[in-house]
Amino acid sequence: MKEIFKQIPLYRFIMFCNDTNMDKEVLDCGAGGDCPPLSLFLECGYLTHGVEFNTKQLEQANNYSKKKEQNLNIEKGDMRQLKFKDESLSFVYSYNSVFHMTKLDISKSISEMKRVLKPNGLLFVNFLSTKDSRCGQGIAVGENEYEQMDDFPVIHSYCEEYETDRHFHDMEILYKENRVLERTYEGEKIRQGFIDYIVKKI
Repeated sequence: MKEIFKQIPLYRFIMFCNDTNMDKEVLDCGAGGDCPPLSLFLECGYLTHGVEFNTKQLEQANNYSKKKEQNLNIEKGDMRQLKFKDESLSFVYSYNSVFHMTKLDISKSISEMKRVLKPNGLLFVNFLSTKDSRCGQGIAVGENEYEQMDDFPVIHSYCEEYETDRHFHDMEILYKENRVLERTYEGEKIRQGFIDYIVKKI
């Protein structure tokens, strides 16, 4: 049985990608971790690329790909300054990644993703919403931006439902979902809020 990936919204994204006539080449911005979803795209016949800023997350992803004997092409990189040519990639996504920075850096990152995307190419990106139970916790560093403790101190930016539309004023929004989920994490009930987008470059 093939592995089931925990990044469930990306199954919808790959369905949208499969319905196009674009070359099957994809970039993951924030591609690290112990279960990199680029593996799912590789299994579906995509040429994969990934950038990851965090060294530990990069090592985990590369260990995973070695174990599965896959070449996912995940490298050290910064989504605010992508080393890809203009309009060179059919599909780009960033799953649970852009909100780990200030809103200014989020804007820079999304501008870079749009730059490297081919005309008619598709982009998936998701944001934390202010409906998340952690919104308001930690040290405020901006409007709905907080330094919070995960394994180490990290910035989390939270957005209102329509605040994030501005990033895609020059694109066609194919799908938008404002998700709120409640679950138990480490014995504690938590509420998570996300805003997911699938957009097309015009």
